[in-house]
Amino acid sequence: MNNAVLNRTKNADQRRGLLQTSLAAATLAIIAAPAAVLAQSAGGDADGASAIEEIIVTAQRREQSLQEVPMAISAFTGGDLEALQADNLDSLQGAVPNLNLVQGRGSNSSVNAFIRGVGQPDALQSFDPAVGVYLDDVYMSRIQGALFKLYDIERVEVLRGPQGTLYGKNTPGGAIRLITKTPGDEFEAQVGVLAGDYGRMQARARVSGPVTDDLALGFSVLYDTRDGFVTDPADGREYNDEDTMVARIKGSWDVTDDVNVTFSADYAKEDVRLTLGRSEVLLYSLNYSADFSEISIVPRSPAPTGEWDFRSSTSMTDRSNQQTDHWGGNATITWNISDNTKLKSITAYRDLKTDSFIDIDATTLELGDVLVALDQNQFSQEFQLLGDNGENINWVLGAYYLKEEVPSHQEAYADDFLQYVGLPISFLRTIDDDLETTSYAVFGQVDWAFADKWNLGVGVRWTQEEKDYFRTTSTFSDLLGVADPAFEFSDSDDWSDWTPTVTLDYAMSDAVKLYGRVAQGFKSGGFNGRANTADDVSTFDPETVWTTEVGAKTTLADGKLRANYAFFVSKYDDFQARVSVGDGIDFRFPVLNAAELDIKGAEVEITWLPIDPLALSTQIGYLDSEYGSGGFTGSDGVADEPAFSPEWTARFSGTWTHNFANGSDLMFAAAANYRDSMWLSVENTAALTEDDYWLMDAMVSWLSKDSHWTISGGVKNLTDEVYRVEGQEFRSVGGIQTAYYGNPRTYTVGFDYSF
Repeated sequence: MNNAVLNRTKNADQRRGLLQTSLAAATLAIIAAPAAVLAQSAGGDADGASAIEEIIVTAQRREQSLQEVPMAISAFTGGDLEALQADNLDSLQGAVPNLNLVQGRGSNSSVNAFIRGVGQPDALQSFDPAVGVYLDDVYMSRIQGALFKLYDIERVEVLRGPQGTLYGKNTPGGAIRLITKTPGDEFEAQVGVLAGDYGRMQARARVSGPVTDDLALGFSVLYDTRDGFVTDPADGREYNDEDTMVARIKGSWDVTDDVNVTFSADYAKEDVRLTLGRSEVLLYSLNYSADFSEISIVPRSPAPTGEWDFRSSTSMTDRSNQQTDHWGGNATITWNISDNTKLKSITAYRDLKTDSFIDIDATTLELGDVLVALDQNQFSQEFQLLGDNGENINWVLGAYYLKEEVPSHQEAYADDFLQYVGLPISFLRTIDDDLETTSYAVFGQVDWAFADKWNLGVGVRWTQEEKDYFRTTSTFSDLLGVADPAFEFSDSDDWSDWTPTVTLDYAMSDAVKLYGRVAQGFKSGGFNGRANTADDVSTFDPETVWTTEVGAKTTLADGKLRANYAFFVSKYDDFQARVSVGDGIDFRFPVLNAAELDIKGAEVEITWLPIDPLALSTQIGYLDSEYGSGGFTGSDGVADEPAFSPEWTARFSGTWTHNFANGSDLMFAAAANYRDSMWLSVENTAALTEDDYWLMDAMVSWLSKDSHWTISGGVKNLTDEVYRVEGQEFRSVGGIQTAYYGNPRTYTVGFDYSF
């Protein structure tokens, strides 16, 4: 950590130390709780508390209890998501140890996902994510359009650590799986509305049930709108707003007694104003002398002081929309070949169009005014052959194919960046590029219960990745000249890798399972998607990781206490990072293999039902991460630690349910989320950091005695904490370093009726 950051945060050290000590003490108390509760329960079940609901997951491509899976995994049912007040995927922030999941920088529809300190710190389309997002087992190739609404969702699974064997490329950090509700043989219907401050209005409806004896259909729709959190003091316009419509249809068809087809189609449309942050540093222009022999720095916009008041200005008032159209469909055919063997085919197509204007500098200056228009489509096909011997062996064999095309158009306006003897120089850069990716894979995994209480899992995947890239860059300026095209290049390459997984687990008893896991992850190489000159053309190598994990899963006190622990060590080779280099008009933003990366950590998840109306839950994560060999050199010196890797994360929550004599229920829920200080920039720039902070949430919900009516009210960020969640670092363009902030305090009231 550099001296600037040390000076900036030294006043908070004592408070952070106290909080960390409290967290450590809480961790020890929680770890000791199973023994204490087990001893208490040995004398009998006097409290009458019911058992914790068992969650069935499909993380290993077959149905298993969450407690049976030998890896670190968090799972949330639809009811869990309601208690979390989870509207979007980023609502899981804090509920999973060592997970950083927020809206992407400068784009309302993008998701920035980091697990155990690893993710994609740039939305550049030639730069792949490190956390895979899956919708009904269909991989989402881009972080754009991946900030899904969590409505009509059966379950969310967060798999921590490399998932290279069963899920493939771009999962070195882990995978997030969204499983939508499948219609069954019972009729279900629900309508609801929600209102809140900032003009929040939401309407939602879903219906599902049998159409014939063999066919069931379900349909859901949601519309969500909200005024902006950020106001431009110059004209009163509001930004960081919400205007989203999503719809989904899903069906299940029993073609024969042995063949089932599950199919779905979904559509999401978003049309909002800019996502604005705050410039955190002094911005400047470059002034050329008359003979171009000297360059001087001209200060333009001063660094802000004090706490942000959610007021920000922009130069892009006449072109301030961000539009997203995202749709897709898939069909899963399951054929029960025999009692012990089935063949599954997953066929999917997705189409994503985004037109996002982004004010990177977040001021009235035209330094980083950008349009990014993306038109992506992908086709995927996966086959799985699953079976068991009816006794002690389970296995899966599979093959996977993905074809993705990502053409894009970009415009960058910077009329306030360059001057000639004090006069502005117009600057417009247009970029058209096209990335085509073809991915092949074959994989297999066998789980063998080779002895009483012992199970061995061995799997491996081979992945072949081929990429073709073309880019044209044109620059237009009234002084620097016009070039059309100024520069173009094309490149192609391919990479392949084996990603094995070995697990060993031991059931000490019906209540305690110990496991060890060694797994490799793989993220393919690529090309510098911001090459504007021949000197910028480069290829970066694949990123690989080996992770060793040991853990325990326990279910104690007659099912009233569930405690899961994980300890891991990850070693990354050729860690990929986007950096900012260069001065003047020779600015560059390459993706490079920055360094080796070592990450060690621990995770604790506890759910406890001490008495009948009360449920307590805790999630604690710890990370110790650093670059190997002394880090790598960025624009602000040596980068020592990866971004978005807080040392401590924690969540403490509880629910209290009161059952009235008339049969209705009243539920209270509250949660406190802690996040330690962290870098918001890959290069560890001093201005893009965030100190530790707490967030408080609360809600109340009433369910009528006939279970038809639900009335709920909630508040998020109860203390109105002002905190940063993301950063934009383009130092070589006027010094740009922009931070994006979390939402202020919000209130909602909801009404739902279930038929």
